[in-house]
Amino acid sequence: MPLQQLTLMKIIDVPQTGKLGLIVAFQSRYGLVRRTRVIPSQPNSYKQMEVRSRLTLAASAFDLLTEAQQDAWNAAAALYRTKATLGQSGPLTGLQLFVRLNTNLAQFGQDPVTTPPAYPEFTSVAPQNLVITNTADVIAIKLTCPTSPGENTVLRAGAPQHSGVRRAPGMKILGTCPAPTQGSATITSLYSATYGAPVANQRIFLEACQMTNGWMSPARLMSALVPAST
Repeated sequence: MPLQQLTLMKIIDVPQTGKLGLIVAFQSRYGLVRRTRVIPSQPNSYKQMEVRSRLTLAASAFDLLTEAQQDAWNAAAALYRTKATLGQSGPLTGLQLFVRLNTNLAQFGQDPVTTPPAYPEFTSVAPQNLVITNTADVIAIKLTCPTSPGENTVLRAGAPQHSGVRRAPGMKILGTCPAPTQGSATITSLYSATYGAPVANQRIFLEACQMTNGWMSPARLMSALVPAST
């Protein structure tokens, strides 16, 4: 097949990922796939620029640390590994760990850390279930919270999906979980501010995790279907 006609095709080959010339290989849910390399669009949205700014500021701040402080971050980072790709991973660098933790803190308006904090002992996240109601076409999205979520329970969600979807899409941070009332925290406005109002028969995926000193706990994944109006 001529390269200019190649868009996407599944192949049988040794496991691989990454780019080679004008071809990109990656592992999909259906197996190994190759596609033509394309340059992603750069809308330079407000949120996109915010993320870049936080990354730039955190990387610059690492250069301002003393040599002893940087050595401490390097030593701490060696205990943690990058996300595995094709079964391979390596230890983080001090810069990577510093940027990871401090960009998380900056996103929620918390003070940066210059000394590497130990990985915390997280407890179970307060949100337990995602509940969606639709009364007279007024949709409410709520989380059942038997306990208080505190101020550092972070919520991520994906765009509304078709009802038959069971695989979580890409997630964006909505914010922190609001205080519950009678065991239920309403997050309708948080969700709609990012994705707009969902409609009946769409599925919503949401994750909840805790953040302490920039560290994120394992997330609890929830999903629910927007019911028809009653």
